[in-house]
Amino acid sequence: MFANIDEARKFIEKNGIAMVDLKFVDVPGRWHHITIPAENCDERILDDGIPFDSSSIPGFDGVSSGDMALIADISTAFVDPFTELPTLCFISNICAADTKANIPGDPRGVAIRASEYLRRKLAAESVWLPEIEFYLFDSAEYRTDAGFSYFDFTCAETDSSSNGFALSPRGGYHSLPPMDSANDVRAEMVTVIREMGIPVKYHHHEVGPNGQNEIEIIPTTLLKAADAVMMMKYAIRMVAAEYGFVATFLPKPLYNEPGSGMHFHQFLRKGGTSLFWDENSEHAHFSDMGKSYISGLLDHAPSLIGLTNPSTNSYKRLVQGFEAPTRRFYGVANRSAAIRIPKYDDNHKMKRCEFRPPDATCNPYLAIAAQLMAGLDGIERKLNPVKLHFGPFDDNIEKWSERNRKRIMEIPVSIFDSLKALDSDRDYLTSGGVFDNGLISRHIDLAKGKAIDISRHPTAREMELYFDI
Repeated sequence: MFANIDEARKFIEKNGIAMVDLKFVDVPGRWHHITIPAENCDERILDDGIPFDSSSIPGFDGVSSGDMALIADISTAFVDPFTELPTLCFISNICAADTKANIPGDPRGVAIRASEYLRRKLAAESVWLPEIEFYLFDSAEYRTDAGFSYFDFTCAETDSSSNGFALSPRGGYHSLPPMDSANDVRAEMVTVIREMGIPVKYHHHEVGPNGQNEIEIIPTTLLKAADAVMMMKYAIRMVAAEYGFVATFLPKPLYNEPGSGMHFHQFLRKGGTSLFWDENSEHAHFSDMGKSYISGLLDHAPSLIGLTNPSTNSYKRLVQGFEAPTRRFYGVANRSAAIRIPKYDDNHKMKRCEFRPPDATCNPYLAIAAQLMAGLDGIERKLNPVKLHFGPFDDNIEKWSERNRKRIMEIPVSIFDSLKALDSDRDYLTSGGVFDNGLISRHIDLAKGKAIDISRHPTAREMELYFDI
């Protein structure tokens, strides 16, 4: 939004900005913030930064010093649409309090280093298009105690008693009002997201009849895509609340209903041309470099999913029968594949692949950077998907014989499997100093700790199945 601090100061004075907000991300992927009076916004937020104690921020308790500084990325400025006082926001990098250098454990810094690594390797940039799926509930309650636990999510879209209209099971895809109860809410979300500086491609109701929705943005570069995910999650939650809804990005909030993913379309670009495009390729005009990139994603999928799917709830989505990927292969327009090559945009500008396992419980800076590093490792090793039995398979493998299906390697079925893989397969992430080993270990410890906690809690379903034994 701004090229220098003088432009920011002029904007503040012209628009009556009262507060300046610095937002930063923790390791699990949640935003935190510090707010200063607008008159204090000067060169110091770029040079010295705003000091803070990081020791209580998830993922930073293992860092040797809690004294850090937030240094604003002035290009990320946007006006907060939800604050009572006019507030200008900057997404910030976490830096050492003394040297002002970006710390290795800052997730946003990982994304910056990944982009720089790509430029050094191939003199190219990466382009990303995240699809954000979420549920909108009329109400959401949940609680756990020593003697009880419950969650109660409600959505009126499947209840015809109010207006005579209701969505059928798995009948929500591109549905029309009045069945689509969230059309105006999504339109307001898109309006706000665009005002925040993020171009939107479209929005629509998803397959889930109990309030599942999707918003998709226009392709952008790596860091901007990760920033956009954080900004969109904030906007979606806040607009939902204003309309009396509750938004959740949980991958599988409802049993036996479609799960919410965050598919990442991606490609490498140089001189306005996708490096995945090859007009003479026999399969989908996909280049050899693109095939090696895909092979890198699939080869490292077990460890990669430890970053892109870091919750126990993630693996309740990654099951057969809901268009969720469960096996490591790619194909054209194949929604059961871990990687899909879209049939549309078959041209030199937009030729791309779509990695389908991730969901929005991930930290987008780590998830996007990790995908890029896996793909680049595949290019470096000149991996061949055919030799690795990664495809292409363009038909529905669910109709194959069990024997043939077993030839295709599976995606991890639990968070413990993926985190174990991440712990042992991390060299591709640390190449070029992009990922820090300490950051990876802290991510594993946090995710594993939550998974162990969940595994120790009795559930209502266990009572139904075992109480009378």
